[in-house]
Amino acid sequence: MKTDPHINLTQQDRAHWMSVLARAPTDRLAQAVTQFGELPPYLWLRKPEAGLAMVRARTGGSGAQFNLGEMSVIRCALRLDSGETGIAYVAGRNPRHAEWAALFDALLQTDARSMVQTNVIAPLEQWLQEKRARAVAEAKASKVEFMTMVRGEDA
Repeated sequence: MKTDPHINLTQQDRAHWMSVLARAPTDRLAQAVTQFGELPPYLWLRKPEAGLAMVRARTGGSGAQFNLGEMSVIRCALRLDSGETGIAYVAGRNPRHAEWAALFDALLQTDARSMVQTNVIAPLEQWLQEKRARAVAEAKASKVEFMTMVRGEDA
C-alpha cells in the first residue's frame, strides 16, 4: 500500500486514532483485526516490551503535582513493507494489543486510511463513547443531593 501524498494527516488526527486504539479493550481490537481481513506484512522496529510509567496527578485537580504511582505499559514500533511506521503505547501488559494498535496506526497512514477509520476506529470510538455514557448514567443514578438547612438564629 502506497501512501497517498494528498492525504492531509494532522497531529490531531493521529493523536485521536492512537488514543482510540490504546483505550479499546483487547477483545474489541481482536474482533476488528478478524473483521479487517488479511493484514499486511511488516518489520519490527521494536518488538512489544513491557515497562512502567509514572502517573502524575494534581491535588484537587488543579493544585501541586505529585507522583501518584506507577502503571504497566507496553510499547512497540513496526514498519510496513510500504514504508509507513506505526507505534503504540498501551496501558497493561498485552503485547498483542500493542502490536495491533501499532499496525492500525501504520495502516491509517496509507491509502487504506478511510477503510480503517470506517471499519475499525469508528466502531471502537462508538463503543468507548457508549461505555462512557453508561458510566455517567450509573454515577448520576447514585448521586446524592444534600440540602443544608440554615436556622434563623445567629451563632
